[in-house]
Amino acid sequence: DKTMALLKLPGIGCSSILAGAGSRCLAAASHAPSSSPVFLLHANGGGGGQAHLLSRKTTTGDAMRTRRRDLHVVATAAASAANVTPASPRGVSASDVLWPSAGAFLAMAVLGRIDQMMAFKGVSLTIAPLGAVCAVLFTAPDSPPAKKYNMFVAQIGCAAIGVLALSLFGPGWLARGAALSASIAFMTITGSSHPPAASLPLLFIDGPKFHHLQLWYALFPGAAGCAILCLIQEVVVYLKKNCKF
Repeated sequence: DKTMALLKLPGIGCSSILAGAGSRCLAAASHAPSSSPVFLLHANGGGGGQAHLLSRKTTTGDAMRTRRRDLHVVATAAASAANVTPASPRGVSASDVLWPSAGAFLAMAVLGRIDQMMAFKGVSLTIAPLGAVCAVLFTAPDSPPAKKYNMFVAQIGCAAIGVLALSLFGPGWLARGAALSASIAFMTITGSSHPPAASLPLLFIDGPKFHHLQLWYALFPGAAGCAILCLIQEVVVYLKKNCKF
């Protein structure tokens, strides 16, 4: 009876009790983290209380979460980078070294023998550009410079450019510069990248023993020497694939 009497007193009714509880909840929510949901009791005029769930996500809370997420990403990336180990180089077998080296020796032996047979003509197949061709064919047979189209088109075209440059400008720096630039342009236009061929025009311009060949220089010794080297390359590639040790 005393409880019912207190509830009936002015200012101590259900509305007042609920209003006080709502005020205390609101005060506690103001000190809670912004990302936590807040339960707010709202007193209405009829004396009944209704609970509302308010999910308050303020700008400050979003910024803090974004910062924590960024820090987590940075920490994860740093940990991954710390665990990365450099890839170990692929082991080179003895056969990978022996067969290309043996092929180069055989190539120079064959070209030297042909030089002896053709010594009376005063020409030679053993020229410096073919040494570079050996390195390309035997060590990187699948590379673009080792492709047959690139090799023969570049060898023939660049050699012919050397002959033309010498006939136009005579021996000297102008002929060398014009021949080299034209050779690079020729390989670019035809899509026949073969670096050893770029030395053929310079060899012709500075090698008087080749001048009497004239346009035959486009086929000999460059292209003819490459044909012999291609045959030896087939042997080297076969041995590398089938005779490993």
